[in-house]
Formats: sequence, structure tokens, C-alpha cells
Amino acid sequence: MLIQALCDYYDILAEEGKLLPEEYSEVNIQYLICLNAGGGIDKILDIQRRETITRTKGKIQERLVPKTAVMPRRTEKPGIDSNIIEHRPLYLFGLNYAENGLNPDDRTGKAKKSHDAFVEKNLQFIEEMDSPVINAYRNFLQNWKPAEETKNAELLKLGKEYEKSAFAFCLTGYPDHPLHEEPQIREKWRRSAAEAADRDTQGLFSQCAVSGRNAPIARIHGKIRGVAGSLPTGSVLIGFNNSSENSYGREQSYNSNLSFYVMQKYTAALNYLLGSAEHKFFLEDITIVFWAMNPNPIYEDLVMAMLFGKRENLDAGTTEQMLKRILPDAKSGKLTEERLRSLDLMPNVNFYMLGLKPNASRLSVKFIYKNRFAAFLWNTARFQSDLQISKKSRLVSLAAIGKELALTRSQSKQINPALLGKLLEAVIYGRDYPASLLETAVRRTKTDINEINGISMRTRMGIIKASINRNEKKEELKVSLDKENHGQAYLCGRLFAVLERLQQSTAKILLNRTIRDTYFASASSKPAMTFPKLLRLAQYHMSKLKNPIFYNRLICEITDQIDGEFPETFSLQDQGRFMIGYYQQYQSFLEKKQNESETEMEENADGN
Repeated sequence: MLIQALCDYYDILAEEGKLLPEEYSEVNIQYLICLNAGGGIDKILDIQRRETITRTKGKIQERLVPKTAVMPRRTEKPGIDSNIIEHRPLYLFGLNYAENGLNPDDRTGKAKKSHDAFVEKNLQFIEEMDSPVINAYRNFLQNWKPAEETKNAELLKLGKEYEKSAFAFCLTGYPDHPLHEEPQIREKWRRSAAEAADRDTQGLFSQCAVSGRNAPIARIHGKIRGVAGSLPTGSVLIGFNNSSENSYGREQSYNSNLSFYVMQKYTAALNYLLGSAEHKFFLEDITIVFWAMNPNPIYEDLVMAMLFGKRENLDAGTTEQMLKRILPDAKSGKLTEERLRSLDLMPNVNFYMLGLKPNASRLSVKFIYKNRFAAFLWNTARFQSDLQISKKSRLVSLAAIGKELALTRSQSKQINPALLGKLLEAVIYGRDYPASLLETAVRRTKTDINEINGISMRTRMGIIKASINRNEKKEELKVSLDKENHGQAYLCGRLFAVLERLQQSTAKILLNRTIRDTYFASASSKPAMTFPKLLRLAQYHMSKLKNPIFYNRLICEITDQIDGEFPETFSLQDQGRFMIGYYQQYQSFLEKKQNESETEMEENADGN
């Protein structure tokens, strides 16, 4: 499924002109070497674009942006690796940069070997070609002597930028016609790449496992770049390194029975996805890429916003409006296919999500999810609706959930990545949330109680509410304070919030610690042991109030609904209900009251 999907996506990208032919790659070029007819360097032009950017605190800076050039793809062999139409300075000039200038000598002799290999390969490649810029390039290759160019003024002007820059060639006076765009060079390179592909198959033709056609089978698959933790040069997705993995005498990637053309397509498509910020996200140590079988970027934009919280690529006039319409629709169950079509979205477009992680020798596929976009969007919107814990909706990203499930922000990597993977699967397919999600959220809330009124508490309460409601198959916990909820755990949570508020109202200064810091964990798990003590303490606080009616009424309103006595213990689910009750009751104190008399009564009760 994965290889076929990537090949299909390649076809979409190729039709849109977003992918280069396999034999080419994009190179960031900083400088253009202007050659005279004899091959000498007349001058080196800086072709970088200057642009102004605004940093944090309004500081304005200027940065240089290289020019992107489409050049013959480099090979990736270890050691001395010369290429056609090189852009790396060590190969072009055979010189190392040193503090005192340019030096052709080093202990390994790599500079000389690199330049000699470059000259030999390129002279052979341009043999029998004839054009002004090619002839000048040929003269440069034949006449450039590194040992005689250590004081070259044009190279010395580059300073330290020399070693980390990329170069292209042109004929003096014709900067708009660089060497790598010469038709003769491009045509021969295309033919050479095709011949190399044929040699790579070593004559093995078979039925391709994906296309079903008889075609040359790829012996080695291209490398995939951009996966977190993988080798800088990339890692293969499909490879066979051990003889025990061989079947019917077929070695290396002949085992996969994928044609060379299918291999090119899937590697190009996957590298495109991994190189695009609009299609990639990192979740702990897993690199996630996702794509819709449609060239319209709105599909990926919506998913990026609703799951990963990134909005810098969204069109404010289109996608944001869609989000505002989709979330309420998901909550009310009105997110229909007709609604998606009215938003110019095709509900039956296939949507894919792939999780990758490197291992010792190749990439490991952690998961591959596929769903219709209508189902995917519905399930994602429902997930966001589940997480809402106040009347003002906000999107919660998976990364934010990962941080808030960790013990502390500085130890975020302590969370089990498998939990987030299972959560993602539950979101995409609309299944029950993993049981460990509730357990982790409850434990973290009890442990990090000092952050209980911050953003982390709101996120964790959303997680707890979502887990209980979905796994219990009913909307037991509402978005805001629910005075009709007579669950014992929910009532105990509300009561705890009232008692804490009472304690704060009687203090003449801002308290560093409240009953929350001392008793929250025990009250949420063993209420019968904790609440009698808290109620006795509440009487002491009541005596300090000018008018205790407000708090007396609230406490009686809640305790009258408790069945005789406080429960001995609370289960994990009840601990979650306790926390939701506490949070929603406490938030109701912080929100602007609808009943002005109630507001006045609370203010009159203040003992300050």
C-alpha cells in the first residue's frame, strides 16, 4: 500500500511540476564564476538575494538567500566522489582555506585527489561538445593549476565563505546562461543517467510488484533524507544486507521485486514530503509525513492546524474560516459530506499518514494510516471537540498533549512515544483512546499540582474529559460547569474547589500554598479520609468572613447531593471526574458571573 500510494502521489506532483526528474537535484548557489574564453577567472559574482527579516523584539536584520539551481544529481559514494558540473570548491579549485590564505596541500592529499578526479571526469564528459561556455569550461579544466592559484584575488575576496559556498560557471558577459543549463550538457546527462540505470539492473527483468509490468528491477534503492536521527546522507527504506534475507538467489533489493522506475518514483515522492514543512511534523522521536491524493494544499493545511497546531502556512481568509465552521459542525454532528463539498473539499480523497524512525541500517515504518478525507477530518474535528473544556474553543496540538503528559517540561522525553502513536491512531480512525492516556493524565495532574490553574491544567483536563466521555460511550462530562451532574466524584471535585476558594478569600495576602498543594492528591483518591479534615478547616475560615452565606450555600448545595458519606476510594475514572469537577467549579469563580447578585454576595463575603 505504501509504495503504491507514494507512486500515485509522485504522478500528482509531476503533473503539478513540483518534482524534478530523478537525475537532477536542486543546489543552493552562492557564487557565479565568470570565465573568459581562455578559461581564466575574470570575476566571481555574488548572486545571493538580500532580504530583510524582523527578529524577536522587533530587531531588523538582513540575510542572504542563495539562488536555487537545477544541476545534475550528485552521486553519494564514500571517499573521493567527483561529479559532473561540480559546485563544491575543494573539487573545483583543489584548494583548502586557511587563515593565511589558500593552501593546496594537506596531510591526506584530498584536495589534489579531489580536483584531479573532477578534471578527469568532466573532461571526458564534455568531449566532442562545442559551445562558447563549454569551450571556456574545458580550458579552465586544462589550465587551472591549484599550486599557482593560492593568491587568486577573486577567491581570496570570499574569505571564510569560500569553504561553505557552492559555485556555478558562466561565460563572462552572459550570467543568465550558466554552464549547467547548456542544452548539450543536459541532453548528455539525461542519456548518461538512463544508461547508468540500465547498468544498475544488471540485466534483471521481472514483473514489478507494484506496477505489474515486466521491467528492469532496481538492485539498490535510493536514500531517503529528512528523517530525524537518520544518517546525514540518508537511509534506505527498502534494503537487504544479510544473506539470510535473500530469496531464490536474489541479492540486495532484487528481493523486493520493484522496478527501477517505481523505485525512483517512491523515493522522489517521499523525499519531497520529508523536505516540505507543510507535509512533515516531529512527534517525539518519530518523523510523521502526511499527504492527500489531491494537489490542493488545503487538505494538508487543515490537518496541520487541527493536529499539529501549525498555522503559518494557512490562508487567513480561507482555511481559518473553514476551521471556525468545521469545529462547531463536528460538535453538533453536522459535519457532512455536503458540508465539505460546500467548502470545496472532496470528501472521497484518500489521505495518508506515515510514521518513520531510523534503525541500525534502514528506516523503520512505525505506522501507516489511510482514510477517506471526510472520515479523517470528521474524526480529527471530533477529537478537538472532545478536548474542549471551556466555552471558548481552542485547538490543542498533539505536541502540546505530549508536553503536558510528561512529568515536567524539562523532561518531556520521558513520555512513552508508543502512547502518542496509539492516540494518533485512535484520532484518525475514531476509536477509543488508549487506556494509558487517562492514567497518565491523572498521574501527571496529581504530580504537577503547582501548575493546576495554568495552561497545562486546561490541556490535561481536556484529555481526561475526552478519555472518559469517549471510552464510556456517552457525554458524561460537559464543556463547562454542570450543576446537574450528581456523580459523587464530580461533586467532591466541586466541593474541593469551593473549600480552596474559601481559604483564599480569608487570606489577607496572596497564599503561596493552599489546600490544593497539600490535599489535592489524597482528596482525589481517598475522599473519606481527607474531606472531614477539610470541612473542619473550612469552619475556621468561615469564622473570618463578614458574611459566610455565599460559601455556606455552595457547600450545602454540593454536600446535600453526596450519598450519606464520602466514598472510601475513587477509581482511576472517578479520579478523573473529581479533577474535572474541581477545574470547572474553580474556573466558574474566575469567569465573569452572569448573576450580578451572586457576584456581589461573594464580594461581601470577603474577609479582607
